Amino acid sequence: MTSIPHKIIGVAVIWNDQQQILIDRRRPQGAMGGLWEFPGGKIEPGETIEECIRREIAEELGIEIVVKDHLITIDHTYTQLRVTLTVHHCHLLSGIPQPLECEEVRWVSLDELENYAFPEANGQIIAALKSAEYKVLSAE
Repeated sequence: MTSIPHKIIGVAVIWNDQQQILIDRRRPQGAMGGLWEFPGGKIEPGETIEECIRREIAEELGIEIVVKDHLITIDHTYTQLRVTLTVHHCHLLSGIPQPLECEEVRWVSLDELENYAFPEANGQIIAALKSAEYKVLSAE
């Protein structure tokens, strides 16, 4: 059996002061094109997950965030790829999100997430957010 590539990805659930979450839509070309996702990206050698998330968000969206508590880690295998998503709650520090490496960005409420098409693995993030319902944020 050939082993399929494995990517370790830092994922940000970015909250603003209105309790909205930032999502972005993937470009139409490429894997899972046109689907919505929580922003993030592949960890570089020698980088912590927190550093990865901060760097990716600055590169992809042009904003500065603070990385907070770990929400969930998901191992998911697609046909051509295995991913480990390490998801953290984050908070917007400064800047206005720009779609630098995606089609568009949008602030949505937790309840609105169901109206958007996400890649399969993201369903577990949404479920975790709904079950956590701000407990993590108020626990600080």
